[in-house]
Amino acid sequence: MLEGKKIVLGITGSIAAYKSCLIIRGLIKRGAEVQVVITPAGKEFITPITLSALTHKPVVSEFFSQSDGTWNSHVDLGLWADAMLIAPCTASTLGKMAHGVADNMLITTYLSMKAPVFIAPAMDLDMYAHPSTQQNMRTLSGYGNHFIEPGSGYLASGLEGKGRMAEPEDIIKALDQFFDETAPQELKGKKVLITAGPTYEKIDPVRFIGNYSSGKMGFALATECARRGAEVILVSGPVNQQTPEHVTRIDVESCCEMYDACMQYFPECDAAILCAAVADFRPDNVADQKIKRKGDDLTLRLIPNPDIAASIGKIKTARQVMCGFALETNDEMENAALKLEKKNLDFIVMNSLRNEGTCFRSDENQITILTREGKKEYAKKPKSEVARDIIDELSNHISQHS
Repeated sequence: MLEGKKIVLGITGSIAAYKSCLIIRGLIKRGAEVQVVITPAGKEFITPITLSALTHKPVVSEFFSQSDGTWNSHVDLGLWADAMLIAPCTASTLGKMAHGVADNMLITTYLSMKAPVFIAPAMDLDMYAHPSTQQNMRTLSGYGNHFIEPGSGYLASGLEGKGRMAEPEDIIKALDQFFDETAPQELKGKKVLITAGPTYEKIDPVRFIGNYSSGKMGFALATECARRGAEVILVSGPVNQQTPEHVTRIDVESCCEMYDACMQYFPECDAAILCAAVADFRPDNVADQKIKRKGDDLTLRLIPNPDIAASIGKIKTARQVMCGFALETNDEMENAALKLEKKNLDFIVMNSLRNEGTCFRSDENQITILTREGKKEYAKKPKSEVARDIIDELSNHISQHS
């Protein structure tokens, strides 16, 4: 459940610092955004260049940037993050954290942190067992920090380990578990149907009519619904996206295949989010062999595809909620409002190709949500955050229909 989470990773001067690369890769693979803060001693074990290459962000190590003198704000980092992870964390850093010794950027960031803090100790066994280290850990546990120990997950009081830093995969699991347990569960017991990606309409065995949809928005919505406890059925066109955890994925290719799947599963669902970029037309005839080039032109006759949203809208009951999408190039609000009524939707998400850096293949989106009562406009943001806004709206409608 780390999709879209902002993680500050603190690295201290331990031989285990090399494992921070594996932690970064694992967090990013799960959809998190990582900002590294490293102590001066940490830079003796691993270079900021390596870390920056993995996170695609400048590494923060000093109060002022050495390149241009810009002040690095520990306060801003404390407000930005969803969690802070200090891995590896030495005995020295533990002591400074416990007693508020703010002599480096990592400690000042920790003292400003508004989000949960996770600590993965890394030190010699005798240092770990020393009463002063144990007292510092008890103090930090009392402040609400979470210790991650080898084989123990995240603990309320992490006093059972041996000093060795937990393995990167166990550290990532601990964060994943924490956010899974603390996620809102207002959709628990609800079943949500989501469509995502493009459809491909065959011309012949090697060619098709399609579009540029990557499926990122639909998969972000599926992730967010599952995070909030819903049972999710994701009907996806051809995309290269990893299936979110706790999501049932049904792969289709054409509009007709997507239509059949939606009509099969929608009656048992509490809500549907129709996010796929479905082709409106398909070739009347599909050649069984590759069409060869003959003459100066080629004429294809196209026929209408089934209208998935309109068909679902006709069978929608009073207990069910429908959300549609409107990707427009002109007259955006008028076209979206017309679709809202015509398809019998409860609300519609409008986005425009005129907003550069959004829509197809982008990691960001900028939307307006229209209902019969009015509209809500949102700033451009990552699709994982856009998904939260949309599922907030969906949850409100579901609660009204319950």
